[in-house]
Amino acid sequence: MSRKKITIVGAGFVGSTAAHWIAERGLGDVVLIDINGDAARGKALDLFQSMSVVESDAKVIGTDNYEDTKNSDIVVITAGIPRKPGMSRDDLIATNKKIMEDVIANVKTTSPNAILIIVSNPLDAMVEVAFRASGFPKARVIGMAGVLDSARMKTFVAMEAGCSVRDVEAFVLGGHGDTMVPIMRLAKVRGKPITEILSQEKIDAIVERTKNGGAEIVQYLKTGSAYFAPGASVMEMVQAIVNDEKKTLPCAARLEGEYGVDGLFIGVLAELGIAGVERVIEIDLTPEERTLFEKTVAHVKELMQQI
Repeated sequence: MSRKKITIVGAGFVGSTAAHWIAERGLGDVVLIDINGDAARGKALDLFQSMSVVESDAKVIGTDNYEDTKNSDIVVITAGIPRKPGMSRDDLIATNKKIMEDVIANVKTTSPNAILIIVSNPLDAMVEVAFRASGFPKARVIGMAGVLDSARMKTFVAMEAGCSVRDVEAFVLGGHGDTMVPIMRLAKVRGKPITEILSQEKIDAIVERTKNGGAEIVQYLKTGSAYFAPGASVMEMVQAIVNDEKKTLPCAARLEGEYGVDGLFIGVLAELGIAGVERVIEIDLTPEERTLFEKTVAHVKELMQQI
């Protein structure tokens, strides 16, 4: 059986790191495309040469020509300008909207049956831009945010609880940013509710650090934003789709009635398989969680008005 073809648009830190994770796992052959073709070719060649070390048969090429991406099964879009200290994700909207529309115009022509995974910020708005510009079914347009936010939260919980990250269950709903909704009520450590393991003060601190997870890294880097964890998060979504895992992951999916929301991409639990988002998993929210969720919906609607 032939390997899947996975294109990553944008050969910056997030794109090249996602390519690294995907190729190392052997999830498919990878095409790294960037307007700076030589940068894409150089990084791809370096990555391809490392495959013999990790014993993966994945092929990796770099290009600036969308013809090389033809008939991709999955297209991951990381292209866009990154945040700088003091900038919110929302500050990027005008520039990244234009970049997204240009990318989608090319992807529609070369890979009309692809599943799109959007990583560019502001995430919730950029998924909507990709959906509108592509005309693809909602199942084939997905935003990567919840996996990353949940990974950050699980990391902080494991740190505070002094346990393996494998012992932690936790997830985040809502928009990617300050209005995200961590569902701490359902967070567990070794099967026990987190409230039995950690104090409310520590739980609140974890929630706050999760919300500011990206900004904390931007403050240190000064000229860029996170890429290792976002790259790994992309890989987990690609793996679930390529292997038809039917895996439940938090990601931005288009709601049409779920949670009382219609026609909006919001971070929810979704089952990912070979068709993309195969179903949205709706959980019962407490009144407090519902209020926070409605706040994140209102914020995403504000972003929609800007685009």
